[in-house]
Amino acid sequence: MGKYFPQDNFHEYSLNLQKSKTMNIQAEKLELVRMILDTDNPGILSTIKHIFSDSKNSDFWDSLSQPQRDEILKGIEEIENGDTIGYTEFINNHR
Repeated sequence: MGKYFPQDNFHEYSLNLQKSKTMNIQAEKLELVRMILDTDNPGILSTIKHIFSDSKNSDFWDSLSQPQRDEILKGIEEIENGDTIGYTEFINNHR
């Protein structure tokens, strides 16, 4: 795995990184809860509620333009047809 990720420590490093991300997310959630509880501003509360309701009701695909959708569908079709190249070849072609 190299200098920074020796194979025998990589799994442990990966688990610690995941725990750190989880703890950071939990800390962010707690900070948001604290801020929500501390505010008396109905506009802020309404905005937060709107953000959550919008995120539950929207689909990523719906936010894309038709040309973006067409490109994604074209890419999926190319993959299904085996029309792909490897990473190294791609990088070499775009240097």
